[in-house]
Amino acid sequence: MRRLLPASQDYIDVSRIARPFGVSLNTPALLVASILIHASAPLARASPLAYDDKAAAKPRPPAQGTSAQQDKDIEAAIRAKLAKSKIGKDGFKVRVQGGVATWEGATEVVQHKGAATRMAKTAGARAVVNNIKIGDAAKQAAADNLDQGRRRVQIKRSEARSE
Repeated sequence: MRRLLPASQDYIDVSRIARPFGVSLNTPALLVASILIHASAPLARASPLAYDDKAAAKPRPPAQGTSAQQDKDIEAAIRAKLAKSKIGKDGFKVRVQGGVATWEGATEVVQHKGAATRMAKTAGARAVVNNIKIGDAAKQAAADNLDQGRRRVQIKRSEARSE
């Protein structure tokens, strides 16, 4: 007893399935199952879920990069945000290629580096490469702030102020 299958297999040998369980091919339940399998074969081929080479092919993912026009639009949006922002005075350079924004420049304010990354993401960049360098004075000031502990704004109401 054999059943034709889609392109992935030629047939199912029902006898191979039945033998390990000690079921003979004369069993009425096996005969009924075999008839149902053969009867459903045309329905399976007619359904949209049928397995054939074209349907089995996975849909293609969307293009990974962006077009040159999309890159220009993203870069223009970033530059517009940069012109309105406080970090615009730092003179950062930005370019967008394939949806990835790349920042270049230097700053004396630690937070400006993170702000540049967020700015590019909100303007539509898929990813951001942030090559902005933070000055030594800014790094030292940040380290001093950590050594002092929490700032006044960060103190919880339940904690006593230390001055």
